[in-house]
Amino acid sequence: MQQGNELKRMIPLTETTFYILISLLEPLHGYGIMQKVEALSNGRVLLGPGTLYGAINNMLSLNLISLCQDDKTQNRKKIYQINDKGRTLINLEMERLKEILKNAEDLLSYGKEKEVNHE
Repeated sequence: MQQGNELKRMIPLTETTFYILISLLEPLHGYGIMQKVEALSNGRVLLGPGTLYGAINNMLSLNLISLCQDDKTQNRKKIYQINDKGRTLINLEMERLKEILKNAEDLLSYGKEKEVNHE
C-alpha cells in the first residue's frame, strides 16, 4: 500500500514524463526515446538531450525504469525499459486522465442539452 501512496504523489505526470514512460514499454536507448516521443506526440513534444537524460536519471532514481543493458557493441548506448512500478504509475495516470475526459464530455453534453431545451 505504501508504494501506491508514493505513486499517487507523483501524479499528475508531465506530458514529457508520460511520453517517455510509454515509449519505454519496449527497450530503447536515448535517441530512440527522443524519436518515439516525437512520433507518438505527432511532433508536439520534442526532447533535447539535457531534458531527456535529466528525466531518465530522475526516473531511474525513482525506480520507474531500469537499465536493461549497456550495449558495448553500439557505441556504449544504454538501453532502458519501464518496470512494474513505472507501469503502475502509467495506469494511475491513465485513470486520472480518463476521469478528466469523462467529466468534460459529461459537462459539454449537458451544456448542449441545456442549449437545445432553451431554444
